[in-house]
Amino acid sequence: MYRHNKFGSLSRRSFLRASGSALVVTSLLSSQTSAALAETPQTAVPFSYESIIQNARQLASQTYTPPAQVGAPFTDLDYDDYRNIRFRERHALWAGPAAQAVLHAYHPGWLFDGTVALFDVSDGMAQPLQFTSDDFIYGDAALAKIPTGTALPGVAGFRINTPLNSEYQFDETLSFLGASYFRALGAGNRYGLSARGLAVNTATSEPEEFPRFSAFWLERPQAGQTQLIFYALLESESVAGAYKFTLTPGHTTVMDVVVELFFRSDVEQLGIAPLTSMYLFGVNDEGGFDDYRTRVHDSEALVVNTDQETLYRVLNNPPQLANSYFTAHSPRSFGLVQRHRSFDDYLDAEARYELRPTLMIEPQGDWGDGMIRLIEIPSDLEGNDNIVAFWTYGRGFKAGDHKSFSYRMHWGSSPAGASSDLARVARTLAGAGGIAGVKPQTDRRKFVIDFEGAVFATLSARDVVAANINIINGTVTGQVLQRVEGHADMWRLVLEVTADGKTAVELRADLVTDERKLTETWTYQWLKE
Repeated sequence: MYRHNKFGSLSRRSFLRASGSALVVTSLLSSQTSAALAETPQTAVPFSYESIIQNARQLASQTYTPPAQVGAPFTDLDYDDYRNIRFRERHALWAGPAAQAVLHAYHPGWLFDGTVALFDVSDGMAQPLQFTSDDFIYGDAALAKIPTGTALPGVAGFRINTPLNSEYQFDETLSFLGASYFRALGAGNRYGLSARGLAVNTATSEPEEFPRFSAFWLERPQAGQTQLIFYALLESESVAGAYKFTLTPGHTTVMDVVVELFFRSDVEQLGIAPLTSMYLFGVNDEGGFDDYRTRVHDSEALVVNTDQETLYRVLNNPPQLANSYFTAHSPRSFGLVQRHRSFDDYLDAEARYELRPTLMIEPQGDWGDGMIRLIEIPSDLEGNDNIVAFWTYGRGFKAGDHKSFSYRMHWGSSPAGASSDLARVARTLAGAGGIAGVKPQTDRRKFVIDFEGAVFATLSARDVVAANINIINGTVTGQVLQRVEGHADMWRLVLEVTADGKTAVELRADLVTDERKLTETWTYQWLKE
């Protein structure tokens, strides 16, 4: 939950977002394992992914030891101090004339009072990386607190720069900072939503855990190598895990993730491939915001692709905590998408929400039966990440269990799976029910859904287009379906809906003709206030 530009400088809004997670996870940073790794002799040792798996298995068999904290003078750094600390470009790892990527470290301190251990892997050998204050550039106030030559107890995380947008410039492509949070970019993107290594007991009866990556092993890229491979050890009170990441930067940046988990205690709910984003308001949910912009969000919808259909669930900023569940057997993909890509959609010259990436998760292998869970949290600030989505099973896990899985992440403006081959949901509009020009009917809500796609232009005069509509906890009191005049590839569905009470109304709709499906399935949750 952090935000920075491609040069790595963090804004106040970034730090406010970071503090939401950092304050929660401070007790989970700098574990006993990390401290032991940091004390490893400065000689290279043989390395393999199997060794991390064995380490995770051993950790899960032991009693969890809460991590230590870095302490002063690093925790004496305030917001202004920290934002003026930058990694020295000439100290970047892997830099040189034939560099395929470069690596920068994040300074410990301020809210990030824990560390991760970093190892440089080359020719099957792992070399511990050590950092001092000489690796960073400080503002005057920070320099007074962290004198020249100060040995650092570790780093808060790292970022990787690659020739993402130009072969002549190394732009930030990937960043790990705080617990198990990380973000990546496709070409032309700016940071938006985040991913996590794991979610444990999120929004359940049990306290939520924030697993953290305590150590990373980064393979030094060879000349001409287009993929970057690195590994991580994950730790929390209930689980330990070994991760392998394979990063392929590009127009759509692809990351393959392989995971081995070992449980030291029971877990009520395991969230796999968790995504975290922000939705403040949009044209379907304007809320009470007095704002010149018509949209403020990092993501606008959840997309779920199964063998049967593509679900398009428009996001909300609800009046109270909201949950949605989408049952599936090993879905083809799911993710949080940003479809509107015009500056005019947002009119924010600083945040540039039209450049925020979509992230699609593609399971590898058979994930079996489970569900995608969507959690929407009320928010009044765009600095808050209030959207969470992940895959979970209908059961929990017991101490001693072992779980393996893998998936592929697609980061970019329009990655595979973000849209269906069918006509897609172009927009969702909402407002008071009733007829325009007369007093609105406050007991109902009007939803306007525009479907757009080339499939409509191929329809003949004999084709009869109809709407399939399903509603739970409410009643559709009126509906209109029509082709939008002047737009051969667009149809509009208008629904008037009443709620049965204060229970959430669940809506689904798609368009068909002669039992042929024409569109994605639009889904929506309405909480009547």
